[in-house]
Parts: sequence; C-alpha cells; structure tokens
Amino acid sequence: MATVLEPLPPPLLSAAAQRFTTSFLSPEVCSPSLRFTSLASSRGSSRGHSIHCKAQTTKEFAVPRRNAMALIFSSYILSRVDLRNIAFAQQSVGFREYIDTFDGYSFNYPQNWIQVRGSGADVFFRDPFVLDENLSVEFSSPSSSSYKSVEDLGSPQEAAEKVLKQYLTEFMSTRLGVRRESNVLSTSSRVADDGKMYYQVEVNIKSYANNNELAVMPQDRVARLEWDRRYLSVLGVENQQLYELRLQTPENVFAEEEKDLRQVMDSFRVNKVAG
Repeated sequence: MATVLEPLPPPLLSAAAQRFTTSFLSPEVCSPSLRFTSLASSRGSSRGHSIHCKAQTTKEFAVPRRNAMALIFSSYILSRVDLRNIAFAQQSVGFREYIDTFDGYSFNYPQNWIQVRGSGADVFFRDPFVLDENLSVEFSSPSSSSYKSVEDLGSPQEAAEKVLKQYLTEFMSTRLGVRRESNVLSTSSRVADDGKMYYQVEVNIKSYANNNELAVMPQDRVARLEWDRRYLSVLGVENQQLYELRLQTPENVFAEEEKDLRQVMDSFRVNKVAG
C-alpha cells in the first residue's frame, strides 16, 4: 500500500511554472530577502522568499523645465519593459514523500506534481506545467531476479550503458527517417544513509525526424529536431530486485529544475518488504 504524506512547507510553484507568473514592482524601494527552511536529508527542502519594501521619501522634489521632456520620455520607455522577464529570486518547491510499503521503495516528489494512472510504470508523476517532465519507478520481477547488490550490474559506467540501451529500445520507432542521438553524460555511486549502494546515471537523447519522410529526393527530406531530453536514473537493490527511479525533463529547462530534480534523486530509497 502506497502512502503519501502531507507537505511540510506551504505550496509553491515549481521553477518551470514561474514562467507563467508575472511580477510587478510598486513605486517603492524594495530589497529582497530570503528565508530558508532546512529539513532532514531525504525529506526534501523548501525555500521561500519575501520582499520587504520601504517607501522612499524626500523633503523636496523639483523637476527643472528642461528635464521635463526627458522624464516623460524615460517614463514611456520604462512602461514598455516586460517585467515578466525579470527574476528576483528562484523558489524551490516543497516536497511530499511517497512510500510504497508493499513493493518496498520511497522517494520525495515536488508537491505540485500530479499522479497519472495507467502509465505502465509502478508509479508515475508529472509536472502539470511542463508535460515532458515526469518521474516513474520500475523494478524487476521478484520471481525472475536474484540481485544481491547494485554492483551486480558492474561498474556505474557499465550500468549506464545498460540503462541507455534500455531507453533506446523503448523509444524505437517504425517511422521512416527517425534518428536518435544519445550519450551518457555522467555516472556515479553513493552509499545512502540506509547503508545501501545506489548508482546514479544521466543520459541525453535527441530525436530527429524528416519533415517529409515520403519524399523521393534526398534534398526534400530535411531532418528536424523533435525533442531533446535529459534522463536521470537511480538504481538500487533490495528484496533481490533491481529498482529504478526515472526522471525525465526537457534539456532546455534542466538547468532551472536541476536542484529540485537532484533532491528527488537523493531521496530515493529501497526498503525491505515484510515477508
């Protein structure tokens, strides 16, 4: 039975969702200040922000006539500035903890992500704003696997090659003119606070397709980029099973989402199932 714990911090938008939020400044002098709330490692973290404003006053304010036109012109220019592109402080989202006591794993996920049923994975969550950003958990069958440790996969690099091969197999397409480019970006291993070894793997996959796949002449079949994604996997072994936490995100939003995604990766644990 899976359990979802209530969030500790108040709901906040993810970094990707902030693109939909417009911030306007009042005609006051504002100084942003950050406040941080630290939680136990593997329980997630949150960071909020507040902007304290204090009105600025002067005893005298006189505008020389020769500067009047300059002020009017500068006011017009400022009114055309799109304040939506101004970022004052990045917010990190809060997290919920997902615990599956029946299958033996747990992780933290962004509290504004939604669970999707029928995805084929054991559990699946996605960002409601960036639809290509999601996470899932899969594990090997207990009847056909007898893993003792994640090191049974070999080194982290060898495990990464297996993970990448599995991704490419799943993304295999029968369409004409489809081409995939892929490479392993990084691999690492760590011993978590539960004493177990975990492998972390990052790969990039790009998909290209011809704009006119039925064209006869080669010059009429121009390859275009369909998608460019970062895939992050955490591998762990327990109950003689291999568990994999998968994270997917578009490459062009990875930088702004990286901190939260790595918190999800670091929170993943595999747990002993009561027999």
